[in-house]
Amino acid sequence: MVAVIGDVHGCYFTLETLYTKVVTKYNNIPVLSVGDLVDRGNYSFEVVNFFIDNVIRFTPGNHDYMFYDFFKKPESLFARAWIYNGNEATMRSYSSKVDMISSHLNFIRSAPLFYDLPDCFISHAGIADKYKSKLPKNFREDLRSVAPLIESIWEEEDGILWSRQKLLNMGKLQLVGHSKQSEVRIDTRANAVYIDTGACAGNKLSCAIVENNKIVEVISEKTNAKDIAR
Repeated sequence: MVAVIGDVHGCYFTLETLYTKVVTKYNNIPVLSVGDLVDRGNYSFEVVNFFIDNVIRFTPGNHDYMFYDFFKKPESLFARAWIYNGNEATMRSYSSKVDMISSHLNFIRSAPLFYDLPDCFISHAGIADKYKSKLPKNFREDLRSVAPLIESIWEEEDGILWSRQKLLNMGKLQLVGHSKQSEVRIDTRANAVYIDTGACAGNKLSCAIVENNKIVEVISEKTNAKDIAR
C-alpha cells in the first residue's frame, strides 16, 4: 500500500494539513508524489523543504525541471519555458533563501522520472499511448523494458514530464498528475488515475491511497487561502 499526492505547486499549508491527515490514518505506508512541487503557489521553498524533511519520494514534474534548468542549464528549452510558466512565485519564495537553491535543485534532479512499484506505476504526466509501437509486444510482462523508452523521450512534448495525450495501458494502475481535474479521475481504458486536483487554482490537493493496483481511498484538503493569496 502507498499514498500518492498530486501536484503541490507551492501550496505548503495545504500540503502540511493533507500530509498529517494521511499519516495519521495510514501511519505505516510510504508517501510519494507525482511532482510539480514548485511554481504558482506562494511557498515553493517550504514545500521542497517539507519533502526533504519528511523523506517524501516524488517523480519530478515539468515545473520542477524548468526550475532546475533555469539555474543549471539556462540555455535549455526548459529554462526558457520557465519564464512563462509561473516562475515568479518560486523566485519570491527563494528570495531570502538563495543559499538553499543549489541543494534544493540537486534534490529535485536526483528524483527518478518514474516509480514502478508493486502497487502502481507513478510518474508526472504518464506514458503516452502513441509510444506503444516503440515497446516490445510483451512489455506488460516486464515493465523494465519501459525505462529505455522513457529515458529517450522525456524531453519531448509528449514525454513523461509534459504529455497530455491518451495514456498507454501498462497492465498496471498508472498514477499521474500534470492535467488538472476538479476531482480525482479514473480512466478505465488506460487503467490510469489523474490526481492533480488543482491545489494552486484554489480547488484542493488530493492523495490517492493505492493497494494492489486499486484505489482504496482518496483523501483531499481544500486549498488554504494563504497558499495562493496575492
